[in-house]
Amino acid sequence: MITKTSFQGKLTKTKDLFIPFVVAGDPTPELTIEFALRLQEAGADVLELGVPYSDPLADGPTIQRAAKRALDSGMSLRKAIELVPQLRKRGVEIPVVIFTYYNPVMQLGHDEFFAMLSENGAEGVLVPDLPFEESEDFRKQAEENDVEFISLVAPNSDQRIQRIAEKAKGFLYCVSTLGVTGERNEMSKEVLTFIEKVKEYSPVPVAVGFGISTNEHVKLVRGHADGVIIGSKIIRLIENELDGLEKEQTAALDRFTKELHELVK
Repeated sequence: MITKTSFQGKLTKTKDLFIPFVVAGDPTPELTIEFALRLQEAGADVLELGVPYSDPLADGPTIQRAAKRALDSGMSLRKAIELVPQLRKRGVEIPVVIFTYYNPVMQLGHDEFFAMLSENGAEGVLVPDLPFEESEDFRKQAEENDVEFISLVAPNSDQRIQRIAEKAKGFLYCVSTLGVTGERNEMSKEVLTFIEKVKEYSPVPVAVGFGISTNEHVKLVRGHADGVIIGSKIIRLIENELDGLEKEQTAALDRFTKELHELVK
């Protein structure tokens, strides 16, 4: 078993959090490690490591394409979790949250799943299609294995907001809009009222995701949320370099890093 520091022990701040999402194995496991290192260097506070799944409910076309590339490279739930110690060996120190749909977990089995998370040093887990009302046993098992179960709360949660927020661990994933993930041109200012309501009850940092893809989006939510989660925009940067990664990997990674720093800035 890998000795690991707790999620909070690795989190160096609780405001202005930058939480990027990448798909494990996109386009290869080795390159996922390279991207993770560059994300950390650019200021990432937590890494969401997505497990590719063939039937995603919440993923837009950009992440769906990334998942297909990862599945084509042979990635699986087991291999994604086993990527964590490889990330650590290369120098990734920030908390790693495994983002997976429930079906692969169910097939693997809860006991095996949490044993693997613990043995491989993952600090958190997020399961977007596991309803809060059905997650009690899952949350208990996560706590027993020293893994933070990251909850999601959406604008249509209504009376459930308080119950979800009060039990949040690690950070609370605040979904900015209904629908699937993906880059958006505009974000409703109504989301700010929603964020403030969530923050009333949350004992952990509140981070906003789904559609955060421009500096204007970040500026809009920065004074209200504790962090932003960016997935599709980062995967688009990776996608832009796919040809270059095959021909001249170092140059392509340098271009990705430059674009990433522009995005973060």
